[in-house]
Amino acid sequence: MISESVLVEVADRIATVTLNRPEARNALNRATQYGLWDAVAAADRDPDVDVVVVTGADPAFCAGIDLKEAGGEVPPSAADRDPGPDGPGRGGPGRDASGMHRFLPVTGKPVIGAINGPAVTGGLEVALQCTFLIASERAVFADTHGRVGVMPGGGMTVVLARTVGLRKAIEMSLTGNFMAAPEALALGLVNHVVPHEELMPAARRLAGDIASCDQRSVATLLAHYRRLDRAASLDEAHLLEGLMAETWQPGTSLVRGRRADVTARGRAQARGGVAGQDG
Repeated sequence: MISESVLVEVADRIATVTLNRPEARNALNRATQYGLWDAVAAADRDPDVDVVVVTGADPAFCAGIDLKEAGGEVPPSAADRDPGPDGPGRGGPGRDASGMHRFLPVTGKPVIGAINGPAVTGGLEVALQCTFLIASERAVFADTHGRVGVMPGGGMTVVLARTVGLRKAIEMSLTGNFMAAPEALALGLVNHVVPHEELMPAARRLAGDIASCDQRSVATLLAHYRRLDRAASLDEAHLLEGLMAETWQPGTSLVRGRRADVTARGRAQARGGVAGQDG
């Protein structure tokens, strides 16, 4: 346990990080923000962890910033943290050099968001900062910055628009209306939608699939996809992929040792359906 409001469990090379303020719909007060950051950062450093799963204690994933604390109605839940020599967005939650307010540190390991209920405003930005998402049928998504009267800074207008399309992102931001899980799946915001009771088992199966891969390859591919997100053109994107392939130090030396496992897993999935298939 990082703090009372953030729980951590490590098993089978998977760290499960749970926002644990269900009475406040897991709203992000200062203590919870710090706890979430520290939990994901610790998992990134842990040699016994390959994948991180971030979720919320039912009934919500995260309602966003704790407005009572932000508005001064209640005292701060933790002392303000000095970001240290690394600066905001590196030593703790805050705005990094790109201008994005980071709720999650940039990690060398995949972070799967298991969205168990409403992910709203800052909570949606937390979800967008995950590597990819799997959702319960109870999940809903909304940007209510406009309703509250504040402006987004955690990547909402950038990452959401790239994910669901510019016009849909504008609609969500200007109306504050909620998007249900099936539409989120159709628009590519989430990768899978499953029955609520199957959410964590399905998330852990996907995490286990990642953990079963060669972890040097996983880390290289993850970093590569991040570079592609900043590529200025299609030609530059292809160049980055070619550079990755040509400079991959193991070359083809891993193929022989992993071939049997890869073949067996592929045949099993072909017989029984793809892991994490939408229910």
